[in-house]
Amino acid sequence: MIFNLVINETLLERALSVGGLETENETVTLALEEFIDKRAKDDVISLFNTVEYDEGYDYKKFRGKR
Repeated sequence: MIFNLVINETLLERALSVGGLETENETVTLALEEFIDKRAKDDVISLFNTVEYDEGYDYKKFRGKR
């Protein structure tokens, strides 16, 4: 897919330098992948401490019965 985007040149130059990739396309692709990964992880982290556990559940009781 081809797009015409206006990208901040300073940010792109910094990303190229930090990322060590050869092309702007590779740099933008990696940046998008890392952005998606971070947001997905943030979604999972936001679920921490939201699950209520049954305090009476005895998980040890069911060990080894497979």
